[in-house]
Amino acid sequence: MPDAAVQSTDADIVTQPAPAVRPPALARRVGPTLNPAVDPITTRLTHHHEIDGVTYAPGDELLVDPEYGARLQAQGYAQL
Repeated sequence: MPDAAVQSTDADIVTQPAPAVRPPALARRVGPTLNPAVDPITTRLTHHHEIDGVTYAPGDELLVDPEYGARLQAQGYAQL
């Protein structure tokens, strides 16, 4: 039987929940669809941004409505 100084400290380990797996952004259009007849554009995020409850990281490329992409760029969240 191990003495108290050598006992396992497994009870002290705190685990974090696994981060949610992001879907492939270019697989579908994200964000508001302002005009469904217009083809989406590809934009690259420059900052973390949450769209439709999914958090995207800087550098992620997204398919978005052209007007929404322009708004993201004007606000500094993306580059077209």
